[in-house]
Parts: sequence; structure tokens; C-alpha cells
Amino acid sequence: MKITDHIKNAKGKTLFSFELLPPVKGQSIQWIFDAIDPLMEFKPPFIDVTSLREDYIYKQKENGLLEKVSYRKRPGTIAICAAIINKYKVDAVPHLICGGFTKEETENALIDLQFLGIDNVLVLRGDARKADANFVPTNNGHNYATDLLQHVVDHNAGKFLHEDIECEDKSDFCIGVAGYPEKHFESPNLKTDFKYLKQKVDMGAEFIVTQMFFDNQKYFDFVNKCRENGINVPIIPGLKPISSIKQLVALPKIFHIDLPEDLSEAVQDCKTLQAVKQVGTEFMIKQCKELMDFGVPVLHFYTMGKPDQTKQIAEAIF
Repeated sequence: MKITDHIKNAKGKTLFSFELLPPVKGQSIQWIFDAIDPLMEFKPPFIDVTSLREDYIYKQKENGLLEKVSYRKRPGTIAICAAIINKYKVDAVPHLICGGFTKEETENALIDLQFLGIDNVLVLRGDARKADANFVPTNNGHNYATDLLQHVVDHNAGKFLHEDIECEDKSDFCIGVAGYPEKHFESPNLKTDFKYLKQKVDMGAEFIVTQMFFDNQKYFDFVNKCRENGINVPIIPGLKPISSIKQLVALPKIFHIDLPEDLSEAVQDCKTLQAVKQVGTEFMIKQCKELMDFGVPVLHFYTMGKPDQTKQIAEAIF
């Protein structure tokens, strides 16, 4: 079922969902099941599965020279989606990214997803490789999320990369895109950010999932600004509880977000890791209740494969 239909069928009730990382290469699928099982009691209608681009490692050869080798640390997004659907009978939402995939590979992935009966995709540009200062597209791959979005829209219309292919069964993917309540870090200003978000919705995006945030007012302002700009699709807040003191530096550095002063000060006062997690959990419970009062369609948690904190939060609010 499409995410937009799940939201309509909820008739104003806030739904629960979460996002998973694929396991590191070499781990079993049980790692995924262990991350999902504790959260199924909250009846998520859909589960997101991220996709990460390839990176590079350097291997020393016998002659002493270094060989640059491409590798993908966390493969398996489509297979994990199939496993989730088979085991849990809920919708899986794969992330489609530009980096690391050619246009041909993207088209083949869309065909696989259609054959699996997957109804939703989240379209993203993806991050730069660790060794790259800026995002570098794959040869014959998409450079921008709008390009990838257009690819999925064309696929829904029965248009393939090679025009000589006749389509007998068109796909009908419900397409989601990312939103940034605190602005995408590469955007010069919020106005430009909204311009491109509006473009994506006009192209065919049907829902928005936001970057994580800790100040609800920034989400409220973001939603109101979207509505003022004619962006009327569901806007799903992305959430992550603080779980370690290192995240006071890591989260703003990686995701370009601000942490409220009261949260950061409370975490800095903690003497143990357990105390930090407790502060993060209590803050997120309060944040979620405010979001539910605002009428958000879904509370979407970035679990990173660690369900315990999310379970505590869900127990308090659902």
C-alpha cells in the first residue's frame, strides 16, 4: 500500500514507523530481524531501508604500491525489503540514491522493486564518499535528486532508458523525497531550498520525510512555510533520540543541525552512558507528544539498527 494511503486510512491518527541500516557485509539477516522484532508491537505500516553508496579502500600490492579498490560496506537494500515483506507482512520502503549507481542499475532496481510488489520509494541524492570533499556522481549515474526523481516518474509512465522497449505493465511507485527543516547544508538559503522542494513535489513527489531535528518549532515553521509555498503533501518528521555524549558533536557535524541548549546542557551533566540515554529518551518523548498534538501523520524514527530507545519512546506515546 502507498504511504499516502496508509496516512489517509489512519484518519488523523499518528502512525509509527522507523528506518533501518542494512547490516555490514558478513552479518546475517538475523541482525535485521533483531532490530525489527522489538518494535512490531507498535504496528508500523511501513519500514524504511537505507541505501549507502560505495566507498574506496587502499590495498598494498606486493610491489609496495597502493591499489584503489571500490567496495560497498552495507549492500542488500532490495533483498532486505523482500525479507521484511515476507516475514512481517508490512510495506518496505527502499531508499534510492544517485551515488554509486548508474542509470541502468537504477532502472534494473526499479524493475526488481516492481516485481516484488513494493509500492513506495524514497528518492535521495545520497552523501559524498568519505574521501571526497563534495558529492561526485557515478559515471552515467544521476547527479541530482531531481534527476533520479524524474527517472522514477518516467518509469511510472512506462518510459525506459532505451526507447525501443514496450511496457505492458507500468509501475505506480509512491515517491518520497527529503525535507530539511534547518536547510540543506549545500543550499545558500531557505528560499532556494523551498524552491527545489516545490520543484520535486510538482514533478511528482507525494510525501516528504524530514532530516532529524530536535527543535519542534523548526519543524512547525517548515511545515507552515511548505503550505505557504503550495507544498501540500504529507510531511513526516524524522526523529532520533540522543544516545551518547559524542552525539552532541557528531550530529551537528554530520547532519548540520542545531541541538537545543537545555538538551545539550542536560546531556553534558550526565555522569554515565545510561544517564545520557535517559535524558535523550525523556526529551524525545516530550518532543513526540508535541508533534502529535500538532497533528503529524507519522513519527518516523532513525533507529540505526538499535531498537531499545525507540521502543521505550513508543511505549510512552502509543
